[in-house]
Amino acid sequence: MPTPLVYRRYGGSLQVDLSSFEALVEAIHIPETQWMATACPVDGLQCDPRFLSFMDADKNGRIRVAEVRDAVKHTAKLLQSRKGADARSEVLELDALSPEGAKLKAAALRILGVLKATDTARISLEQVRASDPVLRTAGINGDGIVAPEFLPEKVRGLASRIIAAFPEVKNRAGQAGIDSATLQRFRDARTALLAHTGQKAAVFVWGEQSLARAQRIREVKPLLDAYFLQCRLVAAQPEAASSLKLAAGRVEGVLGDTAALEKAATSLPIAPADPAGVLTWSKLYRGPAFETLEAFRKDVAAPVAGDAEKLTDAAWRDLSAKADAVLAWQATFDASPVKGMLDELPSVADADLEAIEAASKADLALKEELDAVTELERLILYQRWLLTFANNFVSMPDLYHAQKRALFERGTLILGGRKYTLAVLAQPRAPHAALTSQGTTCILYVNVTPKDGGPGYEVAVPVTRGRSANLEVGKRGIFHDVDGKEFDATVTQVIRQPVSLWEAMTMPFQRIGAFISSKVESFATAGDKVFESKLEQSYVQTTALATTATTAPPPAPAAAPAQTGGAAGIVAAGGIAFAAVGSALAFIVGQVKSLTLVDVISAAISIAAIVMLPAGLFGWLKLRKRNLALLLEGSGWALNDRLKLTSELASLVTRKPGLPKGARVDSTDPLRSTVQGLDTDEEEERTSLGKKLLVALVIALAVLWQVRVPIVRYACGHGWLGAESCSALLPSEAPAATPAPASPPPPAAP
Repeated sequence: MPTPLVYRRYGGSLQVDLSSFEALVEAIHIPETQWMATACPVDGLQCDPRFLSFMDADKNGRIRVAEVRDAVKHTAKLLQSRKGADARSEVLELDALSPEGAKLKAAALRILGVLKATDTARISLEQVRASDPVLRTAGINGDGIVAPEFLPEKVRGLASRIIAAFPEVKNRAGQAGIDSATLQRFRDARTALLAHTGQKAAVFVWGEQSLARAQRIREVKPLLDAYFLQCRLVAAQPEAASSLKLAAGRVEGVLGDTAALEKAATSLPIAPADPAGVLTWSKLYRGPAFETLEAFRKDVAAPVAGDAEKLTDAAWRDLSAKADAVLAWQATFDASPVKGMLDELPSVADADLEAIEAASKADLALKEELDAVTELERLILYQRWLLTFANNFVSMPDLYHAQKRALFERGTLILGGRKYTLAVLAQPRAPHAALTSQGTTCILYVNVTPKDGGPGYEVAVPVTRGRSANLEVGKRGIFHDVDGKEFDATVTQVIRQPVSLWEAMTMPFQRIGAFISSKVESFATAGDKVFESKLEQSYVQTTALATTATTAPPPAPAAAPAQTGGAAGIVAAGGIAFAAVGSALAFIVGQVKSLTLVDVISAAISIAAIVMLPAGLFGWLKLRKRNLALLLEGSGWALNDRLKLTSELASLVTRKPGLPKGARVDSTDPLRSTVQGLDTDEEEERTSLGKKLLVALVIALAVLWQVRVPIVRYACGHGWLGAESCSALLPSEAPAATPAPASPPPPAAP
């Protein structure tokens, strides 16, 4: 009865629980829409590369749902006991194999026998891989290609010479050897060459000199073929004889030019064309080919044709045909791969060839059994890794576990006092960053390089807690991969997003501050440039006036024109600017004076609330929308779920480890005591304490003077000051004096 599936919620994602191989066998039948992933790249997964090679059946660099299903079905068919798969063991119990795995069991027993193992009830992945070189060294390859050292001693020399005669073939061990196909090619070549050499006497009509004479005939063949063709032309049309000569104009045109003259001479016949088709050697023109033809007459034509005076067309065609036959025979002989073994070919015994072929067939008979070794390695790897892979593909519980690592994780980044535990491969970075920038998660792109300067790689790291303000390009840290190796790490790009609600609320102020700072800097820079320009103009004008005054007579007095430059212009411009700034400050101070302290505080709180509340709301919405799906999709994953970044997962991904348990903090600053006790011979210019207090007092009085009215009003309202003091400090708000009533007139005297 099938085991009912259990679904669990991890960080808001409903995922099937794959705690056993039986659950995995059932889970592969659920719809693909309920799988966490539907495809993933082979690169970037931290598991056995050979396992990934087996999983990627179509070798396209990606693993898909269908390939995962096939792997699970294949494993379930061969294993009748799934305890090893549940334990994710690299040791296969041979009793766990089903009847369909009988061939794998036989292969396992052969391996254990070759390795001389004492325990024959189980086999490990290490033993399977160790057996491969042992089997190859023993000459057991299963491909039918046998190296000479593994053949009977009697035929080793013959096999080596046959191997050298044909294109080299190598067995699985990388050794050059001989197989049945090579042996058959040798038989065919031997038969053909022996038959060919039997025809040599009939073809080599000139004995041992046949090949040399045939080559000489081939050398002059174009010249003599052209001559006898010209003879046929003149015989058919006698007036054509004049056309075979050079025109007088062409001869005159090439005189003095050796190269052109030689080219013109080459186009002439070798001798006068004879309508009878006879070449008289004494009539040869002394053209470019004269010496070659004369030597051919002495060495070949005269001895072979028996006539040293002339050569007829028929005799030439006979010589040419015999030479072609010799050369064709030699070309066939040279093309034979076994021509170097010509002397021993007749004595090669068929029994020796049959012995070599028997050894090749015996090795080939092991092919099926040795192919089972590869399948045995596949099964052990599936037993070890398939359940782990499914928990990173069908489901992803390892991502939400503090003590486990997902297969796509590359390691841990230590940067800026924080520990970032999630890092995925991001190569190439540009398309990865283009995708993650569409999300709401802060992402660091970090270049990881070995300490020895070897090739590195780039990872994407999500920032889920703390602040992102101090994370800048170029910041350095260290990176520990999943194997514990340490690397140098450098930030190459930052996809900046709010990391916390407080950062989202204060980010507008940071942007306003950055904007104001940039504008102030730009204004200051522009002011400096204007001031320097005015000074330069003033200096130039002053110098010009001084020069004119010393070299020219004084001009008639005239009304002074209004100056638009020079020092006076600078002073005037500075005064105007100072007056404008002063007016602005006076206006601001006047407005502040009209407000009470409570009004000032209320206005500041209101402004902060107006800015921070919407920013906080939008930041909260962004933080709720954070997910890790884009991080993996940028690396080539196809996901069905968003992988929502909950607060629990955020605290798991980015951590700031606290002090060790039992540690205490000593607040004493040793630097202060060191500086106080430091004796130095250098005299430092320091501002005295009295001057510092005086400056502070002036600043405090200035500030209090500006806000004196609301402070005094507040103190008077609470009765902290007497009526007379309040009237003196706030004369505008003192009550008007009431006139005393008139006293009655004194009574009249009696």
